[in-house]
Amino acid sequence: MIPLLSALTPLIGSVLDRVLPDQVERDKVKVELETALLSHAAEIEKAAASVVIAEAKGESWLQRNWRPMLMVLFGYIVAHNYVIAPVFGVASAVMPDHLWELLKIGVGGYIVSRGAEKGISLWKK
Repeated sequence: MIPLLSALTPLIGSVLDRVLPDQVERDKVKVELETALLSHAAEIEKAAASVVIAEAKGESWLQRNWRPMLMVLFGYIVAHNYVIAPVFGVASAVMPDHLWELLKIGVGGYIVSRGAEKGISLWKK
């Protein structure tokens, strides 16, 4: 969940910078929004985990596997850039900043959902 909050905070700040010209008012609203996000972080995390669990239990092969396949692709890109390219002297893949943020959110969501799924299965036993 923290990666999601970390990704949302700059977005909120940039929108507020454009909408609210008064620095004091803008800071006050930022604090209120961040507090609201943090206070509802557990609910947001549960909702995100339930989406991933529903996908994992889906009937379609693609529905169940698109997220793990994407994480494997990201893992390959990271391995290519930091292991394969330097060792073999090949060009590294250019990955824009917003894709790195997506990777952090995706990995965080995947870890949370797998933890929740395993926790639920242990609880049922």
